[in-house]
Amino acid sequence: MVATAAAGSHRKPLEALLALLVSLSLQIAVNFSNDYSDGIRGTDDNRIGPTRLTASGLAPAEAVKRAAIICFAFASIVGIYLAFLSSWWVILIGIASIAAAWFYTGGANPYGYKGLGEVSVFIFFGVIATVGSYYVQKLQITWLAIAASIPMGTLACSLLAINNIRDRAQDLQVSKRTLAVRLGDKNSRRFFVFLLIGAYLFAGLTFKPFALLTLLTVPIAVGISREVLNGASGRDLIPLLAKTGKLQLIFAVTFAIGLAL
Repeated sequence: MVATAAAGSHRKPLEALLALLVSLSLQIAVNFSNDYSDGIRGTDDNRIGPTRLTASGLAPAEAVKRAAIICFAFASIVGIYLAFLSSWWVILIGIASIAAAWFYTGGANPYGYKGLGEVSVFIFFGVIATVGSYYVQKLQITWLAIAASIPMGTLACSLLAINNIRDRAQDLQVSKRTLAVRLGDKNSRRFFVFLLIGAYLFAGLTFKPFALLTLLTVPIAVGISREVLNGASGRDLIPLLAKTGKLQLIFAVTFAIGLAL
């Protein structure tokens, strides 16, 4: 949505729709693959957050794995058609995205267990998702596309950051060295607030005056930040995770409107 607004008169509805389908199917695929990989490792056995399929036994591990593969396959098929309409470079981006999704918690040496999850989320859910969606419509990469991608990346990171703050104690027990585990409780909370602040700063660096419409969402960000800094933990962070997701969505809507204007 943000990328399509930034594309201005060069926006292409079909390419934008295909980019949306690819990104949504990859989002679903990575959640299924994480559910599967964490579940078979036993990482989710003492999970505080929302119930997962594999660990809870609601679905067989192999069924969850198949669901991930189906979603990856769908993203690949749509992505190939999108590459045909735009540029074959899109296929390489797709391969990298699938690899990043699977090896986040999958494989013998998952990078998500080493504190690199936020880096990957920033790159793939922020920069690549936004710049890629812009590129398939305008067939060029501009400063506007890059600057617009950074708030999307920091807000995506904030979702993972608050998730990892919630699970920090349990992750420490199973040797899952997320960034929250590495930073410690207090610094992890500060990092979360830093990510929210970064979204507003880089929205301004698009040099689009109406991008300041995103400031309408500041009260939501302040409310979430206050509760996180005040030490909300465990299950008390689950509603804040939901509020952070809503912040990302509302921020994106106001940001897209601002870029379109």
